[in-house]
Amino acid sequence: MDVKNSVSNTTGLGFAFSDTVAGYVTGVDADRNGFRVATSDGREFQIRFSGSCYGELARNLGESYIDCTGQMRDMLQVGRFLYSYGVFYPDVPMALEAEHLVFVGRGPTEFVFERPDYWVRQIQELGNFYFRAQFGDGPVDYRNYRTSLDLYGRKIDSTRQETDTISRLIFGFASAYLLTGDERFLESAEKGSDYLREHFCSVDTVEDTCYWYHAIDFAEAKGKKILNSDMADVPGMRRSSSAPVRERKLLSSEFGDDWDAIPAYEQIYALAGPTQTYRITGDPKIRKDIDRTLNMFNRYYRDYEGGGYFSHIDPVTFDPKAESLGRNRGKKNWNSVGDHAPAYLINLALATNEPEHLEMLIDTATTIATRFPDYENSAFVQEKFHEDWSADRTWGWQQNRGVVGHNLKIAWNLMRMVNAKQDDSYVALAEKIAGLMPKHGGDPQRGGWYDVVERALPEGQSIHRFAFHDRKAWWQQEQGILAYLILHGSLKKPEYLKQARESSAFYSAFFLDHDSGAVYFNVLANGMPFLLGTERNKGSHSMSGYHSFELCYLAAVYTNLLITKQPLDLHFKPKPGAFKGNILRVAPDMLPKGSIKIESVTVDGKEYSDFDAANLTVTIPQADDQVKIVVRIAPTEGLSHFSAHATVDKGVATLTLAGDADHMAVQALQAKLQEVIAAQPETLIIRVKELKTLTPGAIRALIFGKQKLRTDEDVQVIGANQAVKDALNATEFGESLTFVD
Repeated sequence: MDVKNSVSNTTGLGFAFSDTVAGYVTGVDADRNGFRVATSDGREFQIRFSGSCYGELARNLGESYIDCTGQMRDMLQVGRFLYSYGVFYPDVPMALEAEHLVFVGRGPTEFVFERPDYWVRQIQELGNFYFRAQFGDGPVDYRNYRTSLDLYGRKIDSTRQETDTISRLIFGFASAYLLTGDERFLESAEKGSDYLREHFCSVDTVEDTCYWYHAIDFAEAKGKKILNSDMADVPGMRRSSSAPVRERKLLSSEFGDDWDAIPAYEQIYALAGPTQTYRITGDPKIRKDIDRTLNMFNRYYRDYEGGGYFSHIDPVTFDPKAESLGRNRGKKNWNSVGDHAPAYLINLALATNEPEHLEMLIDTATTIATRFPDYENSAFVQEKFHEDWSADRTWGWQQNRGVVGHNLKIAWNLMRMVNAKQDDSYVALAEKIAGLMPKHGGDPQRGGWYDVVERALPEGQSIHRFAFHDRKAWWQQEQGILAYLILHGSLKKPEYLKQARESSAFYSAFFLDHDSGAVYFNVLANGMPFLLGTERNKGSHSMSGYHSFELCYLAAVYTNLLITKQPLDLHFKPKPGAFKGNILRVAPDMLPKGSIKIESVTVDGKEYSDFDAANLTVTIPQADDQVKIVVRIAPTEGLSHFSAHATVDKGVATLTLAGDADHMAVQALQAKLQEVIAAQPETLIIRVKELKTLTPGAIRALIFGKQKLRTDEDVQVIGANQAVKDALNATEFGESLTFVD
């Protein structure tokens, strides 16, 4: 063996390895057997087709495989974003021999996840998966709930149910109902909220507080479920009247990070599902649970002197400074301060608009913006603190490490909370994070966001070292997608849209499990699923029904209402007299003021007019039972990059188009074409002097519109640039056009 030849190479490595390259097509080889792409950070790679290369189109959950192998060479238009998976060989300089291509849209500027119904369909599929996994064909009975589900959604039997995983699943079902109106999901959310209250909630009626147990254990004995604890009732503590006779409740956490303590994040996430359900129904029992838990936060977790919230309290004394807490004594962290907003507080404020909820929200936002930045020492925020807000860089697994998703989560939530209080520091920090994360926490070659990295960059290093692995978790992708969607939707900066699309593309291409359903927990850096240990499962202590559902719900809200400018339907079913003043607040999220409005409302399928379009409220009609209210939310303004206007005068219709008629513009174009079709003019003139580009989808809309006109006259196209002429002439439609300069 020639050792020198075996290590001689032009890639810097002496062996072949498989990998993924994500990028934008910059050119196609003359022999059409290869092409070049530029990655997100501008590096160029040569891609050559292997003899067995195949191509497919990214698709949604519930959709069949879409092959495009026969068309893949024709789809390589300059500017198109795609994924190439293949092998780097050491004897070819910076060239990937592709075995598999994934296109993220049919057209060169199209992205499947920007279709108006993409995220709605996905949340329906997720809801179907988890409903079937937990309840089969019904009925909905949380006594049969199991925390752990395998890859296929089959229950992994155990004797423990955890508060937070149930609450997170409830959140998923409630969010799915908001977007789909599927009654199974609302039933699951309502029964789950009741189950949590009856089995996991301990109420102190004297102090009007409550806390949520970490978990309950049960076992089978003589055919009877036994939840075993013979402890006497504590004075002032309500014991559920409908609970089984004996229950073994676990008050303190039994996870290593939080052992023998009550961590704030468990109490926070106990409210996630019930609060999202409360938005829909206004259930007064849920509201009481929320109020008592807030009293618990304010009484025992809040630091009124130093600010913020402590991360743990002693399970007996409720003291955050108890010696028994060990390394968690007198500590504060991202979860204890920052998780209130996304888990329940924003949704609570949306439902109530009550000052105390908004004040708490603003307090947490200001604390984050003030205390967490640490840019003199790192590109990542500081996440763990001592009581006096000095940095804690020696705690447990975190040490001096940054969680990429937490940084992105801060940017996302600050851009929501700034709509509750205009504060330039919120936007400044969000933009700071948005500018840093692609370089320090993202993967510019393959796409996606990493997990945990070392915060410090020692001299001589330019890349943060991975703390444990280079895998990518589903929940961190969610934070990136939502952060850049709302950043672009609010600030309209092209770079944020680019990052949002790249993040969404990676998730859509690699995290959706088309074989078994739902989404993968982790993928390798190159996008391949990682299916070992608990990360193989679809249900665990870490994964339930929260992040994937939350992503669908809010991606639909941000994409439709802020970016593609499409309407979105939301579903509610309030209990009679539940909401104050009989007012239902229907804002889907904290969005820029004046950006959305109510377009229409139906009550039990009939049109309804008693609503305030600008303030996003509906007066609930008097009824003896719950009524189903469907609210269509619409943007107040159209697309910024495209406009269409139609006029009809004396049998002549003039359609004026300007900007870029891309895939996002098709629906707006179709709406104007409908006005022309309704008038049935004798002549159609299309003015396109200000039109820059015209995609195939927009051309198809024009062809379909012309088909609906009774006139046989040619369509006059006035002022077309060469690109628009070429696009029109590339179809048979061009034969029925007369071009006029």
